[in-house]
Amino acid sequence: MGKKRKVILPPDLPPEVADNDIEVSDEDLEFIGQNREYAGFLTKLDTKSIDRHVKRVAGHESDDLEALYEQRKRKASLLKRNDDDDKLQVDPVDALPVKTLDGKLEYRTVDRTKSEAITNEKDNTEENEKDMSVVKLTKKEKRLKIKKSRKEAKKEAKVEEKGNVGVEKLHTEVLAKVEEDLSAEELFRKKKIKLAEIGLQLLENPEENIKSLKELLKNCDDGNQNIVKLGLMSLLAVFKDIIPGYRIRLPTEKEMEMTVSKAVLKQRFYESTLLNSYKAYLAKLIAMEKKPSLRQVAVRCLASLLDAVPHFNYRENILAIVIKNISSPDDTIRKLCCNATKSIFLNEGKHGGEATFEAVRLIAQQVKIYECQLHPDSIEVLSSLTFDEDIGKPDTQAEAVKIKKKGKWKTPDGSNKLQGSEKKKTRQESLAKTREEVTADFKSVSFAPDSRERKRMQSETLSAVFEIYFRILKHSTDSHASRSTTDAASFSHGSSSLPLLAPCLKGLGKFSHLIDLDFMGDLMRCLKQLAGYSDHGTIQNPLSVSERLQCCIVAFRVMRNNLEALNIDLQDFFVQLYNLLLEYRPDRDQGEVLAEALKIMLCEGKQHDMQRAAAFIKRLATFSLSYGSAEAMAALVTLKHLLQKNSKCRNLLENDAGGGSLSGLVSKYQPDATDPNLSGALGSVLWELSLLTKHYNSSISSMAASIMSMGSVNPAQSQVFLSTASPLQAFRDSSILCELSKPTSKSATSRQKQRELQKDYVLMDPEVMQNGNLVDEDEVRRKLEDRFAVHKVITENERLRKELNHTLSSISLYEEYNRQKKQKRRRTTKRVLGD
Repeated sequence: MGKKRKVILPPDLPPEVADNDIEVSDEDLEFIGQNREYAGFLTKLDTKSIDRHVKRVAGHESDDLEALYEQRKRKASLLKRNDDDDKLQVDPVDALPVKTLDGKLEYRTVDRTKSEAITNEKDNTEENEKDMSVVKLTKKEKRLKIKKSRKEAKKEAKVEEKGNVGVEKLHTEVLAKVEEDLSAEELFRKKKIKLAEIGLQLLENPEENIKSLKELLKNCDDGNQNIVKLGLMSLLAVFKDIIPGYRIRLPTEKEMEMTVSKAVLKQRFYESTLLNSYKAYLAKLIAMEKKPSLRQVAVRCLASLLDAVPHFNYRENILAIVIKNISSPDDTIRKLCCNATKSIFLNEGKHGGEATFEAVRLIAQQVKIYECQLHPDSIEVLSSLTFDEDIGKPDTQAEAVKIKKKGKWKTPDGSNKLQGSEKKKTRQESLAKTREEVTADFKSVSFAPDSRERKRMQSETLSAVFEIYFRILKHSTDSHASRSTTDAASFSHGSSSLPLLAPCLKGLGKFSHLIDLDFMGDLMRCLKQLAGYSDHGTIQNPLSVSERLQCCIVAFRVMRNNLEALNIDLQDFFVQLYNLLLEYRPDRDQGEVLAEALKIMLCEGKQHDMQRAAAFIKRLATFSLSYGSAEAMAALVTLKHLLQKNSKCRNLLENDAGGGSLSGLVSKYQPDATDPNLSGALGSVLWELSLLTKHYNSSISSMAASIMSMGSVNPAQSQVFLSTASPLQAFRDSSILCELSKPTSKSATSRQKQRELQKDYVLMDPEVMQNGNLVDEDEVRRKLEDRFAVHKVITENERLRKELNHTLSSISLYEEYNRQKKQKRRRTTKRVLGD
């Protein structure tokens, strides 16, 4: 038998490349052209034999290929496995052996895991795929395979492209958003700079740059609300600075047809442009006041204009918006409008009192429209009004009215003067006519009206104020009458349905000396009814104790300011005060109102009836035991004052009860009596003072002791000095002392501090002391950190305070500079107009 021929498989063919895809460079062509003698062997190659040897197995026919494939398969299954290192031997046909130093041939081996992975990859290949190392693909199969691979490549490229497009789209959106934000910030910054530049130009030279106002107005229509707000505030600052100190009157058609100088034309153009721009600005503010997002800024601008330039044009439009928002539920808007209205009332020199009357008239309309259901601040602003004392009195000094009669001049005192010569008469008439013209011209350019005009304006304003107050009283009385018929249990102490009554009573108390006598009777009846008294006795009242006390205070003030013209019995109000002392609650009612009522009703005025004075003395002593230090001090001051004025009531300081001949009709004290004249207080003893001498407050105990010592003084031999301290002042002083004496939540008393120190000093274990662990490092570190944190905050606050002071000083200097500049501009304008 001959030797068995080994099967030598050909190497893998290179990948098939289409002819169109082959690219030959110019350098290769040049090299072949220069070395044709070396490249001639390529034309002599036997390509057929080479292709047959490479594409088919050497020495085998095409029929034996299948047998050869089966044989190779059997050999692969008989390969030995190395159990020691878990290796798998490779077929010698597929790998070259390595000869060791011993002369043995060893074939390359692979890991079993790798072989299994390779086997799985082969199993996942297509079943119709042929072995390229054995079988040659035909041209048709090559073309199909190339087309298939190209299609798969295109699909993969499309998938990758879609993924890349999605990622690129996301990145594009993010970049666009970032660019948009950056561009918006940059645009906002540019617009801010532009607003500042235009504003500075207008402030530096308003006559030359007056046209820039239109450009500022355009910024108020921007889509960005921040730019709109900045534009509104910039225009506000500009208008406050450049508006003149007079009202602008546009020239008529006849005046426009007249020939004038260039300076007058320039001044007319400046004033007309300013007035038109100001009108457009106010129209924008009024429109933006209806938008919730811009309402606060618009109202702030309107209130600032009303405060700064109340004399200028279109004041009525600004006043209407400000007064409409004076009772706004927004605290900021309401505060701005109230401050602007108070400024109008206090600074009448800027507008001559006309704006004051217009504001009061608008408030009266608001009260009438809303039926007294407004915020109390809308009526509280009326307390800022001031009136002349002689507003209701006729003129005492009148000029002599000369009446020409029968060649004589008659004066008001009855004296007659002979008629002079005709020449002298003509001269006097011309002088009088000249004086009248000069006076009329002076009044036309003067801001302050004359005395008659001012008195007329104040009279109209006062009438509007009392119209508001009387409307509120009438509404409160009607509500009180309707409620008095309902169940008393349904009433709660307070007047939530009468929000304007408290400021109304306060205003009546302030202007009570200006009330006309014709309204006194009706006013006293309203006050008596509101205080809770009727002809059938006391009735259930829905008002609070403070409001009823305020009614009593107003009644006494009105009575004392018009003492000569009124003859009214105030006994009903004393009865109300006597009963309200028992209804008072410190946490619900106002202590200052109670102290003021005690001062006006009991301490001031003439001497009281002895029975009434004794009843109030006993009631005040009981009151002092039940309430705080401030209320007790006010009551004791009133009690001492009553004892000093009514010396016979000092019998209450004695130990024996009964009163003797002074007891009156009621010999026994009735603490539940509603009428002080029927209480029988002269038959009681002030035993409350002995308890008050042991009061924890040293001031109250001293006051009680001084009152008790009054019993040993003989009124016939020694006159007691009347104390100058009023109950209201005593209440305020005691309230301040109580607030100062209150311990804060952070501070501790000396006893508590001593206990804390005692807790820190404890007995230590000797072993712990020997080990040296006496200090808790964490606790020390924590305390030090807290200490240094506080120190850092204090240092930072000091730095900020210095910066704030520096900024405030700079602002004040800048405002002073603007004021001087504005005065200089006004002087220049007046000089130009005078020329």
